[in-house]
Amino acid sequence: MTLVPVLAGGGAVDDQQAAVTVAGRSLGLGDLSAAAGAVAARLTGLSAVAVEASPSLETVVAVLGGLAAGVPVVPLAPDAGPLERTHILRDCAAPVLLAAAGAAPAVPPGTPLEVIPVRISDRGAWPAGGGAGAGGGGGGGGAGPDGPALILYTSGTTGPPKGVMLSAAAIAADLDALAEAWGWTPEDVLVHGLPLFHVHGLILGVMGALRVGCRLIHTGRPTPAAYAAGADEGGSLFFGVPTVWSRLAAEPDAAASLRGARLLVSGSAGLPVPVFERLATLAGQGPIERYGMTETLITLSARAAGDRRAGWVGWPVAGIEARLVDEGGQPVAADAETVGELQVRGPTMMDGYLGQPDATAAVYTSDGWLRTGDVAGADRDGWYRIVGRQSTDLIKTAGYRVGAGEVEAALLAHPGVLEAAVIGVPDDDLGQAIVGYVVADGVSGPELCEFVAGVLSVHKRPRRVELVAALPRNAMGKVQKARLPNE
Repeated sequence: MTLVPVLAGGGAVDDQQAAVTVAGRSLGLGDLSAAAGAVAARLTGLSAVAVEASPSLETVVAVLGGLAAGVPVVPLAPDAGPLERTHILRDCAAPVLLAAAGAAPAVPPGTPLEVIPVRISDRGAWPAGGGAGAGGGGGGGGAGPDGPALILYTSGTTGPPKGVMLSAAAIAADLDALAEAWGWTPEDVLVHGLPLFHVHGLILGVMGALRVGCRLIHTGRPTPAAYAAGADEGGSLFFGVPTVWSRLAAEPDAAASLRGARLLVSGSAGLPVPVFERLATLAGQGPIERYGMTETLITLSARAAGDRRAGWVGWPVAGIEARLVDEGGQPVAADAETVGELQVRGPTMMDGYLGQPDATAAVYTSDGWLRTGDVAGADRDGWYRIVGRQSTDLIKTAGYRVGAGEVEAALLAHPGVLEAAVIGVPDDDLGQAIVGYVVADGVSGPELCEFVAGVLSVHKRPRRVELVAALPRNAMGKVQKARLPNE
């Protein structure tokens, strides 16, 4: 697909073959390219373009059209709340919002934004209505080869979402590294149902397939039945977040339908060990795990041809360097137990936060490593395991440094525990006390405290475990620990 240089990869899919299917609707590569070209012609010269990123063919065409025009594309979650939507649209200053025809995207009052519907027919797609015009808009980061290809907004857990500027070169480098790590070829058929406003669903799940040149089946929604149907259509490579894999593991027939798959990949959050083990039994393989963040794309991954270790995210992909340091910036031991902050560098790093040079500078060390803010451990073979966020998951209790992820994994090893989240809460005696919140059946909080003490060191035992009906999660399935009681 030479229309979009970043996607000029393998290209084994015939022009008229169904290259991309989304929620049961398909376009061949030729029609997809023509449709993106029609959209691109309407966008040339704009400072940025926002896309209402519903799970639809129109979203794929709109994003590719922006990329082809050399205009920074800002995917917008369809369920973004009014405050988040207003902040993103004003921050990126996109003069145009593309949306599937028939959709009615919310436009914040007073925002100078033209909504252009994208329509698809059997002859391609085009934007309907009046011309968007050239120029316009404010500080969208700059269009063209020297500007960002995508501006993806962070979750905003530490303040208003920041626009992460990602270049075409960074995206291409990451997709090529993942193709090597996962043995990803044009003969694969990729199946997933992940959101199209995020690295996992959009960059890996759409742009990755097009760059490699394999067929993509986006299921619309990531249900077990939809993934089973994708397997029936020849799916060989499946992407999912832990919530997706957990639901599949709970439906034996759907999980068993994936036995013909070449590779299952899990990311965006840690995969519980019991889910890995159940899929290994039902589907014939446990998923490999990988690690990344919006600012860095995917930097660590297990390999398709190598070992699969539950709870471990492998080692750096091609071109990436990684290190673990303590609070003083000194290296920590690679003994699989000692944890430190993960820092990375390489060609997949962001160009910075849109309009925030101070925030960009703050995320880098003086010697050029990006601070991920994640706490991890590594073994002597170079394998990494992520134990959580430095801000919420590194618990300092009674002089010890404990990774919340390790305690969560121990809780999840109990057969009665379905979900678990662990935080540190202020404690006059300990500094922080380890507290667990779990969704469980047939077991009490005190019993779970003792269970963990029998699995881990005693100082890692939760001081209490609270039983809850559900854990708060975001759209990608990540637990929102800031919404848990911190007392």
